[in-house]
Amino acid sequence: MADRSEATRRAAGLDLDERVAGALRDRLPLLAERTVTAITAEVPSYSGTLTGQMRDKIEAAVQIALGNFLQLLERSHAADPSTPLVPALEAAYALGSGEAGSGRSMDALLAAYRVGARVSWREMSTIAVRGGLPAGTVAEFAELMFAYIDELSAASVAGHADELASAGRARRRNLERLAQQLVTGAAEDVLLRSAERADWPPPQTLTVVLLPRANLRAALALLPAHTLESGDDLPGAAAGEELAVLLVPDAHGDRRRQVARTLHGRRAVLGPARPWMRVTYSWQRATRALALGLLPADDGPPLDTEAHLAELLLGMDPEGLADLRARVLAPLAALPPTTAERLAETLRSWLLHHGRRDDVAADLFVHPQTVRYRMGKLRELYGDRLHDPATVLDLTLALAFPARDRADEQAS
Repeated sequence: MADRSEATRRAAGLDLDERVAGALRDRLPLLAERTVTAITAEVPSYSGTLTGQMRDKIEAAVQIALGNFLQLLERSHAADPSTPLVPALEAAYALGSGEAGSGRSMDALLAAYRVGARVSWREMSTIAVRGGLPAGTVAEFAELMFAYIDELSAASVAGHADELASAGRARRRNLERLAQQLVTGAAEDVLLRSAERADWPPPQTLTVVLLPRANLRAALALLPAHTLESGDDLPGAAAGEELAVLLVPDAHGDRRRQVARTLHGRRAVLGPARPWMRVTYSWQRATRALALGLLPADDGPPLDTEAHLAELLLGMDPEGLADLRARVLAPLAALPPTTAERLAETLRSWLLHHGRRDDVAADLFVHPQTVRYRMGKLRELYGDRLHDPATVLDLTLALAFPARDRADEQAS
């Protein structure tokens, strides 16, 4: 190898007596056993876990690592003395990766390395001194051992970090896939498997929140834990809009009001809370609100679809509503457009205020006599039908909300 590690470089300058090396090798099984015993006693994360077959496995790994160290010493004058270090580093990398997968922190593994280095050096130095190695050689031996442990721990750190990064990416993908499946209404068994795969604890309910993607990160940091974020390309998303889709757990009652306060000024739309496997209905309602032109104020509270149920219900069949309006307003069809619009507006207010003339006048900003005049015209046009419950129901539904484009409606 062109670039030698610190341990390899130090090994090249160490002259270890073969008799001492043999004595060290004979003590490897006992040394591995004592090392694992010390780690179990001194590192809480490993207390009670290194037992039975697991302990045997770890002792074997420690013995192999120390054996590779001795090989490094014995090959110190070979053409490539680093060769024994390669499998040791690979094993250390795999150890770090495995510890991350087991949920243990790198701090625990580094502590185990420190304990292992101390115990190993105490045992090996005793053998080296008894074998008659000069003090200078023993000091070099110590430097080499700790350089070797440092390189093993660095390899484990890399393995631990890579595993966490890989697991984090995989979990994010699984969470995004789960959110997509929830929004699109996947089957129950599919959702249960995906939730388990993503390590996501299902709540009682989920609420869809739509908001501009530019506001996503700031909002997400304030929303409850386990809030899901869906990816792009969801069906039904408003064309040309960079919308983020969040699925907020258990946002009902007081929590819903808290979520609404959190989203103030973020141009968000809230769907209804639904059982978590039926959140697709929350998604459909939120997107329907946007399709109807119901938009939150730029600097105001979010648009809560629960406050617009009547308009959402009437907007489910726009053509049917247009047909109903055309039928119930047929008596006004022969009038000039401006007159017909004023009479329809007055009739709507009269229905909503139960015929209270002063309330209608205040609503329309006109004099009560004007209301009386207009209602007289309407009675001439409708006759007794204004007292027919079925007609009153149709008129109330048809006129419940002002037409969004009256000119286009009349032109049709």
